[in-house]
Amino acid sequence: MKIRSLSLTNFRLFKRLEIEFDDHLNLFIGDNSEGKTTILEAIHFLSLLTSSLATNDREVVNFLCLEEAVPVARIKATIEKKGKVHRLEMRLILNPSGNDSFRMRKELRIDGVQRRLYDSAGFFNSVLFMPQMTRIIESGPDERRRYLDQVLSQSQPGYMRALGNYIKGVSRRNSLLKQLAEKGGDMNQLTFWDELLADKGSQIMYERIRALRELNILANEHHRRLTSGNESLKINYKPSLAFSSHTIPKESTIVEDTAEIKAQFLSQLLAKRREEVARGITTIGPHRDDLQFMVNGVDVHVYGSRGQIRTVVMAIKLAEKDLFRERWGELPVFLLD
Repeated sequence: MKIRSLSLTNFRLFKRLEIEFDDHLNLFIGDNSEGKTTILEAIHFLSLLTSSLATNDREVVNFLCLEEAVPVARIKATIEKKGKVHRLEMRLILNPSGNDSFRMRKELRIDGVQRRLYDSAGFFNSVLFMPQMTRIIESGPDERRRYLDQVLSQSQPGYMRALGNYIKGVSRRNSLLKQLAEKGGDMNQLTFWDELLADKGSQIMYERIRALRELNILANEHHRRLTSGNESLKINYKPSLAFSSHTIPKESTIVEDTAEIKAQFLSQLLAKRREEVARGITTIGPHRDDLQFMVNGVDVHVYGSRGQIRTVVMAIKLAEKDLFRERWGELPVFLLD
């Protein structure tokens, strides 16, 4: 997979930028704050359909264009995928919603045809590595979940849609939990949302388990090469659900389908209803899972040195590259900052 050209309009500091790329290696050299990282962010945006750096996609829209009637940022690119050339265009549209505020709407076009975002993530594959990505290990579980979700959004069709529906379901269920705590009512109202969370959540957890089995092998191979064979890496999945022993994804087993995960999810949601009504939040599910990175049996989040953490991040990023190649049949664009 290759990127041939990139055009930015009102993206970050760039009012307008046009770039043509070489077929092989491309280097950007310049002083700080000249936009080198922004170029990489924009390319990666076309893979995830969201920014991997911003806390909110509105942040990437150049503030100078807010004076326009309808502020719009654009990312356009020409890519080559399996020998065919495609044109991608992402529009980030800020629609005025009163009181000097805006509501963002995103539109994606592939070869001039508008496409649904959920179904188009991963059409163009890229892997982004930058120094601040050590936060995957150094920060909390939300960063590690975000990392894994971004990998799966590119590598597994339908994952982003399932994740989006799941997150919306958690939000609606939490609202109902708070309502039941404040006003009372029939707790069976939760049944619909329990079923939705178990259905979408089991899909998410199954794909996480399956991807981590592949990433573990690939990342450990790279990590051993990076450390001259002196260290081994293992990524442990830490689900918030209390799986039975034969459901936990050990090296010698694999979850054959989502039925058992869904059944256990429903059972545990039912068992925790009173507790969750009292707390007003959904306490179990993929939105509370975590990953553990072990080097020679030691948790690097707790005990790892800065050098070990950087090495682990490089290993998992190289593993992403291999995973995409195995699943899609060609190498992704590799972005190094």
